Amino acid sequence: MAERSPLAKVGVVVIGRNEGPRLRNCLESIGSATCGVVYVDSASTDGSAALARESGVSVIELDTSIPFTAARARNAGFRHLRENVARIDHVQFVDADCELVQGWLRKAAAFLDANERVAAVCGRLREKHPELSVYNLLCDLEWDAPPGQAKACGGIAMLRAAAFESARGYRADLIAGEEPELCVRLRAAGWTIWRLGDEMAAHDAAMFRFGQWWKRALRAGYAFAQGVDLHGAPPERHGVRESRSAWFWGLGIPLAVLLLTPWLGAWALLLLAAYPLQIVRLALRGKYSPRANWWRAGFMVLGKFAELAGQVRFALNRVLGRQARLIEYK
Repeated sequence: MAERSPLAKVGVVVIGRNEGPRLRNCLESIGSATCGVVYVDSASTDGSAALARESGVSVIELDTSIPFTAARARNAGFRHLRENVARIDHVQFVDADCELVQGWLRKAAAFLDANERVAAVCGRLREKHPELSVYNLLCDLEWDAPPGQAKACGGIAMLRAAAFESARGYRADLIAGEEPELCVRLRAAGWTIWRLGDEMAAHDAAMFRFGQWWKRALRAGYAFAQGVDLHGAPPERHGVRESRSAWFWGLGIPLAVLLLTPWLGAWALLLLAAYPLQIVRLALRGKYSPRANWWRAGFMVLGKFAELAGQVRFALNRVLGRQARLIEYK
C-alpha cells in the first residue's frame, strides 16, 4: 500500500479583504494536494469571494454586523475545516496577499509529524517587492528572524489542529497581535513554537505611502498594549518591553525636555540628541547593507511615536469602554 501523503491531512485557511489578483495568486500557490482549502472573506467589494468560488475552494463570507478581525476570520476557517473534512491534523493559515513557496506545506507537515510537542511551525516570510518602496523593504527586514525554537509565530504558519483546538483558537476580539497572544497560551500549556530556515511564503505588502507605514506601526503599538493587559504579569511579561520602549522614546524624552526647559533653558534640548544617537547605534549594529541598516534604524526610532499613538488609543478605548476597530493600512 502506498504511503499516505503528509498533505492528505493538511487543511488551508486563507483570509482576505479586497485582495483581487493577489488572492488568485495565493490560491494557485496552494495547489490541490491538501485535504481542503477554505477562503474567509471580510466584506470584500472587489469580487474576491466570487473569484475564490470560481477557483473551486469553499468560501465563508463573515457576518458584517460583527467587527472584522483576522483572528475571527481564521477561527471561522478552522471551524469550517473541522466540520467538513473527515480528518485534519494540521492547518496552514495564510493571508490572501501571500503566495506559499512550493514544498513548504510538505516540509511543515513533516516537521509537525516528527515533533509531537510542536504546536506551530513557520518559515522565512519574504516581501515580494522590497525594491519598490522603503516600506516594503522594512517589512522584509522585520520578518528576518533566526530559525529555531521561538516565542511566537506570525499569521502565516502551520498549526497542529489538536493544539489550536485545545487553546480554543485565536482571541477573536484582538485587532492585532493575535498570533503571539495565542503562542503565549500554547507555550503555557506545554507546547513549543518553531521557526524553520526554509522559505515559506512571499508577501505583497504594497506599501507605498508614509501613512500606510504609520498605521501599521500604530497597530503594532496597540497590540503591545493589549498584550501587556492580557499577559504582562511575570513570568511572561508579554509586550512589556515593547510598550515601555514606546512610552520612553515617544513621550518620556519629549516630556523631560519640556519639564527641564524652565530650569536649563536651551540646554534641555540636548536630550533630543538621544534620537540621532540611537539611530546611529542601531544602524552600526545592523547586519544588512548600509542602506538597509540606516533605513531600518531611522524608522525603528520614528516608529516609537506611532507605537505610542497605538498605546494611547488602547488606553482610551479601555477608559471609555469603546470596542476596538480594525486598523487597516491598505
